[in-house]
Amino acid sequence: MKFIRFAVNYETLTGVLQDEMIREIKGNIFGNWEYTGSTFALNKVKPLAPLMPNQIIGIGANYVMKVEDLPSDLPEIPVFFFKPTSSVIGPEEEIVIPAGIDQVKFESELAVIIGKEAKNVPEEEVLDYVFGYTVANDVTAPQFFHKDGHWTVGKSFDTFTPLGPVIETELDPFQVSIEARLNNEEKQNSSTELMIIPIRKMISYLTNVMTLKPGDVILTGSPVGAEFVHSGDVIECVIKEIGTLKNTFVSSKESVY
Repeated sequence: MKFIRFAVNYETLTGVLQDEMIREIKGNIFGNWEYTGSTFALNKVKPLAPLMPNQIIGIGANYVMKVEDLPSDLPEIPVFFFKPTSSVIGPEEEIVIPAGIDQVKFESELAVIIGKEAKNVPEEEVLDYVFGYTVANDVTAPQFFHKDGHWTVGKSFDTFTPLGPVIETELDPFQVSIEARLNNEEKQNSSTELMIIPIRKMISYLTNVMTLKPGDVILTGSPVGAEFVHSGDVIECVIKEIGTLKNTFVSSKESVY
């Protein structure tokens, strides 16, 4: 099932996407909801980020180039970071390059959406707490990374977390590829089997540190191939089973955000 948020006449609605039609729903997607009876053509609405996250947690440096490069011993403490919810935008919205620099990096990723409260969850039960998955672009300005390894500022600018186009609830996250096309040229294309910290392990680890809640978004890392981009570049982050998340980079002086 594909959940979508969208705007019609300046009103924000939620629905289920079936082919090119949206069936509007009301209620809590993580709890009780029902169809309203209203339908909308996808090409007549403005798609938005498929949710406004409760919080956003990312994992860094989580892919290798080939299976043979996977380490035999995993890091004792994985590298996690937070991104502010104010950085979230949806499909076709502009990614604003901060003033003072002329380039940032795209990072196409699979994002996991938590569906129910999770604390101290063993690895074998993790997927019971997952609501669905979407595509993310973990935009990064490494020029703002602290010399001691603090990534927060470089990950936190407004517009730096595009999400979308939908939340797919029927997905095998271990059988998908994460792709990115920059100005129609493929830059990333890696299976999730190339993750250093697998999805079950990373989420289980997090639940032993903090309580995860419905609407939390976990960014699972970006494959090899992320590059610096400039104003005017168009990035398409793709997971075929979910859809394409397309955005254009603009400089801060060009943005109307």
